Amino acid sequence: MNSLNSIAADKLVRLIGLPSAPTIIDVRTDEAFAADTRLIPGAVRRPAEGADEWTAEFAGHSVVAVCREGHKLSHGVAAWLRLAGADAEVLEGGAAAWASAGLPMVPQGALTQRDAKGRTVWVTRRRPKVDRIACPWLIRRFVDPHAQFLFVPPGEVAGVADRFGATPFDVEGDGVVWSHHGERCTFDVMVEGFGLAALDPLAHLALIVRGADTARLDIAPEAAGLVALSLGLSRMFADDLEQLDAGMLIYDALYRWCRDATGETHDWVSHQPKSARAKAVKA
Repeated sequence: MNSLNSIAADKLVRLIGLPSAPTIIDVRTDEAFAADTRLIPGAVRRPAEGADEWTAEFAGHSVVAVCREGHKLSHGVAAWLRLAGADAEVLEGGAAAWASAGLPMVPQGALTQRDAKGRTVWVTRRRPKVDRIACPWLIRRFVDPHAQFLFVPPGEVAGVADRFGATPFDVEGDGVVWSHHGERCTFDVMVEGFGLAALDPLAHLALIVRGADTARLDIAPEAAGLVALSLGLSRMFADDLEQLDAGMLIYDALYRWCRDATGETHDWVSHQPKSARAKAVKA
């Protein structure tokens, strides 16, 4: 049973990836982090020392504090967070329990450099369709909730990446890590590279994205629908960032379907009021 102001790993993993997921703050010491430089998906690093100086930025948010084993550091930070107006809990057993349970963790080495505000910055070609919406969704939901995305003309991606310290993705070029590899699209590469392949709903979603992005609609029945939605969005929005905001909802819905509803069917009878359903069955 969970103790007061704490959350179990098996409950937290169900929340990760959802728009309403809590902010996860990793407060392990530098020594503890050096022993295992992986992060719980979506976690941000903050020092436990001086917590009174930074906790105010999380006022009004749901937060989970994570230290190595779920003891004094995370409980102390969670207490400061609650004083600052956050709804703060502690991960039971800390990062060690999460790792022991075999739950997914993002390798620190897979993350790009962060800007002065602690955000990762990414750059890709303008006018996104499938991969260039799916990948930002994945990054914001599972890697860096505050990630920034720059959409620029294809010929300017490399220059913008160099000048503004951004990481290029879904483009061809020397040294570009996050792009198509063989038959796999960029979303596939990111799911694996960020250590998230063990999440079955993401693996299912990756198959749909791959089918839509590589015109192999036969590999997933839903791929054709994703193509239609993606092309429709691109016609609705002239602004790439507005299109990204709208696309986030589509991928949120697809992820929840992959996680919770693949076995559910829909028909007009089952969703009618009970009296109308009885009449329809008799007819």
